[in-house]
Amino acid sequence: MSSVPSSDLFNAIDHVGVAVPDLDEAITFYESAYGMRMLHRETNEEQGVQEAMMGVGDSGSCIQLLAPLTPESTIAKFLDRSGPGIQQLAYRVEDLDAVCTTLRERGLRLLYDAPRRGTSGSRVNFVHPKDAGGILVELVEPAAGH
Repeated sequence: MSSVPSSDLFNAIDHVGVAVPDLDEAITFYESAYGMRMLHRETNEEQGVQEAMMGVGDSGSCIQLLAPLTPESTIAKFLDRSGPGIQQLAYRVEDLDAVCTTLRERGLRLLYDAPRRGTSGSRVNFVHPKDAGGILVELVEPAAGH
């Protein structure tokens, strides 16, 4: 696997993940208070979340609202520990495998050995918060056509 030059790691801020206790309530708030519109909603059993992608104007960036499916899910634990709020920052990448290789070469730990399925069939991995200044960084390679 080849690595990528540092200037080409990230294409854009894909989304900011916000942990919420009630997805429907949060969607209503983001629509009424901020005028955002829901672009996509799904349940991701593997990640243990219900999620909604709220478009930030026409920028292509989103706010990802994340609500737990079970009390054992990562988002439920985050809410218990920190309350509602920003849970992660996600960067869009073109070649997730190459970016993961580059980051590992630079000494950063990733949460998964191999990418997993994310929103809308994307491929994702995460940089460990202890290696990213206390921020959970998600790396997102959008599915073809997204």
